[in-house]
Amino acid sequence: MPVVRPSEAVTHEIHGARFVSHAAPRTGSRELCAWRGEIPAGTKAPTHTVSREEIFHLLDGELLVTLDGRTERILAGDTVIVTPGAAFGVENPTGHTAVTWVTTTIGLEAELADGTRLSPPWAN
Repeated sequence: MPVVRPSEAVTHEIHGARFVSHAAPRTGSRELCAWRGEIPAGTKAPTHTVSREEIFHLLDGELLVTLDGRTERILAGDTVIVTPGAAFGVENPTGHTAVTWVTTTIGLEAELADGTRLSPPWAN
């Protein structure tokens, strides 16, 4: 039975946020990836377009989430479904780190507004 202990999770940092990878091919997952995101106070991540559906659940804190130009304040317990091709941005306007749990299928890619393409290691 694959069990990923917190000490085995791999942490990645990009654009001011931390991504703590728990489920990915390197830990035995064959279809899905899952990670904890830590978005520090004052962080505004760049808007990006995703190639696969993401389920973005806020565990703690509050965020401003922009999806295809529409911005909503989300609170702990809220879930945002990000569809493939959607332009997605996240901002933490508070004084506290927000914590998320995100799942997607293996192979997710993101494209930034400037055309830069990323294959995040926590989703591949």
